[in-house]
Amino acid sequence: MSEKTLFNKLDKDRSNLIKALQMVQEKEGYVSNEQLTNIADYFIIPPVEVEGVISFYAQFKRTKPGKYIISVCDGTACHIKGANLISNWITDELGINDGETDAEDLFTLETVACLGCCSLAPVIAINGKVFGNLERKSLLKILRRYKKEA
Repeated sequence: MSEKTLFNKLDKDRSNLIKALQMVQEKEGYVSNEQLTNIADYFIIPPVEVEGVISFYAQFKRTKPGKYIISVCDGTACHIKGANLISNWITDELGINDGETDAEDLFTLETVACLGCCSLAPVIAINGKVFGNLERKSLLKILRRYKKEA
């Protein structure tokens, strides 16, 4: 299904631009250059306007995410209990920083404001599955298991 077909039931009113972007993002995980152009053509607006909306809202990604999205919680409890260490350990193990995807398109690392699991701090989620009370050894075990399963 092409991107145009994906959102062609939407009224071409600009008020539906975010909905179209969300539909593409949900299907593909990001908004490619081709998808951006298709959306701009559909709504008859310059691509730079679509890019402006994408860059304003953090929910939209312009690069393809990895198979596994690692969300590191940096809420108050996690921050106090070492979220920065968790991020550093992930960087050491996978060679990626916040906002990056590894060369194999396996892992994407992102920092999030809060995962809502304060009693389990420090916490990460991998594709929504939460892992808490992390220490270096337990974190590396989790990451290596995901590598092996891939």
